[in-house]
Amino acid sequence: MGCGSGGCSTGGCGGGCSSGGCNKLNTYDWLVDMDLPAYMKPFGIIEVHFKGTRKEYYENVGNHDITLKDIVVVESDNGYDIGKVSLKGELVKLQLKKAGITDYENHPFPKIIRRANEADEAKYKENKELEVPTMYRARSIAMELGLQMKLSDVEYRGDRRKATFFYTAEERVDFRELIKRLADAFKVRIEMRQIGYRQEAARLGAIGSCGRELCCSTWLTDFKLVHTNAARYQNLSLNPLKLSGQCGKLKCCLNFELDAYMEAWKDFPTEENLTIEFSNGPYRLVKTDILKRTMWFAPTQEFGGEWIHFHTNRVKEIIDENKQGIKPELVVPKKELVIKELDFQNDMGVDDINRLDDRRSKNKNKRNRDKDRNQNRGGEQRSRSNNPQTNQQTKQQQPQSANPPSDQANTGNAENQPRNNNNNRRRNNNNRNRGNRNPNNNNNNPIKE
Repeated sequence: MGCGSGGCSTGGCGGGCSSGGCNKLNTYDWLVDMDLPAYMKPFGIIEVHFKGTRKEYYENVGNHDITLKDIVVVESDNGYDIGKVSLKGELVKLQLKKAGITDYENHPFPKIIRRANEADEAKYKENKELEVPTMYRARSIAMELGLQMKLSDVEYRGDRRKATFFYTAEERVDFRELIKRLADAFKVRIEMRQIGYRQEAARLGAIGSCGRELCCSTWLTDFKLVHTNAARYQNLSLNPLKLSGQCGKLKCCLNFELDAYMEAWKDFPTEENLTIEFSNGPYRLVKTDILKRTMWFAPTQEFGGEWIHFHTNRVKEIIDENKQGIKPELVVPKKELVIKELDFQNDMGVDDINRLDDRRSKNKNKRNRDKDRNQNRGGEQRSRSNNPQTNQQTKQQQPQSANPPSDQANTGNAENQPRNNNNNRRRNNNNRNRGNRNPNNNNNNPIKE
């Protein structure tokens, strides 16, 4: 159960969001806030989570005060290990049942030594930081030896006396020399453990093609065999790129809905290359919708025709009629386009959705009128400028102006007269100012005798 359900706020989620382990096969303890009756003792077996998806069960012999997400020190072979508490209480009984442990009272469980102190927590973090450089160094050594194997992950034990390397390989690998080199390099006891490609994807984790985290790294614990027939029964394209997961094998989710499809296939006819006869000709099967129990047929004529569909019950009836020599008449219902008008009801006091339509239409009409007016003006000006006769007539019709001849050329257009008059005035003023500033002007130079 994810964080969106309030698991982290109530303390029922056994994962750690900061470390990315909130979805590593975690179990939501919905009994965490409930007190046990007075006559019951708390269940003494505790589930501890380690790196990846590894979970083991330990007995709380010393009755330590342990809560969820606490770091604890547990027994291990010839040493100790450090893990995080993921589940405790009555729900551990269900987890033991899933793991195949029914007689948990007589089963020899390892013991919890103590809660982790500051030194243990510091060592726990150091082990996590050492895993990445150790993996790079181990891979380089394996490449130097020329071994056909892929080292995918490494896990240090809590006391840092042992390191477990997980690898995948197509064939058997002789890694005796590799173990010697790794032991000399890291000064720890080395254990090599071969895993499958599905287990590798579960340990590393990734995002699937559906956009969610992989099932094997979140909740799936058992890996069942997946056949290509599962894709055929679901009418999926046999494209290995689409049917393969991150591990390179067929997706485990192909088996999730297989039972529903197998149940639906029982309602379909068992004939292969099915063809049914009608009065207007034969029709062959081209498509099936399994969940809707619908079969689509296309005519076998040379020029083809429209597809028709029937329910599986109707198809069985037609097959029985064909066996008796009866060819039923094909009745294709006419498809009528139904336009449904939706009325807006202002039940919640919301503004009308058509409130801006009138305003927009008015603004659009106004813009169109202005655009047409500007286009007409531009056309008239172009026609006047392109026709020399009209220009001469307009010049003759214009009255004599008081401006000098140099300025009359600019007054050919009646619309530009005010602007040209202003320009002429500015020119005259500028000329006067230039005459005053001219050093050769007689008014400024003294008279020489």
